[in-house]
Amino acid sequence: MRGGLAERRDANASEPRGARGNRRRQAMRWLERGAVALASLALSILLIVLASGYFTAHDRATIAPQPSQLGRAFTDQGDVLLAAGAPAPRYDSNPPTSGPHRFAPIRRDRARLTDNQLLTALAAGDVVIFYGARKPPRGLSALARALAGPFSPGLAAAGEAVVLARRPGTTGLLAAAWTRLLAVRSAADPALRAFIDAWLGRGAARGG
Repeated sequence: MRGGLAERRDANASEPRGARGNRRRQAMRWLERGAVALASLALSILLIVLASGYFTAHDRATIAPQPSQLGRAFTDQGDVLLAAGAPAPRYDSNPPTSGPHRFAPIRRDRARLTDNQLLTALAAGDVVIFYGARKPPRGLSALARALAGPFSPGLAAAGEAVVLARRPGTTGLLAAAWTRLLAVRSAADPALRAFIDAWLGRGAARGG
């Protein structure tokens, strides 16, 4: 054993210093190449993740739109009830979203509404969705039922109804809440559901 150890020591001692230095430099180069390869792989994975929209999708899921961002806002013109025979005021939007009106409850949906019916419903907290065709477009009735249940006069009087209303000349859908209007192309637009969720039940007396 001692003889073998001595022979190895002699061999290492007899090896040129230059050869040992070359091996060290080669080992360092392999380590550097390995580090560069690992860094390149990590960068490639990061770029793929960013390109796939992973972080964007998660940000959208965790940051919900604020109610103030849903729909166009109009000045609150109040909900004073007009006396019989009093002239209607000039509203700041068409259809109106607030303002003095005569009390006129909605008895059925899927019909044309007067301004008085509309403002009575919005002041109570209902959301009214206008469409231009003879019948509600695809998906709209199902959305209204899912978010508020079937229409009834009692539900509308309580300010908890999603009222569907004909409005000839309307392109797409026009959703109205107290002091708010939102135009969308179809019932499948996520903004419509968000609008209803945000404003249903929030009429003139409840922070509309």
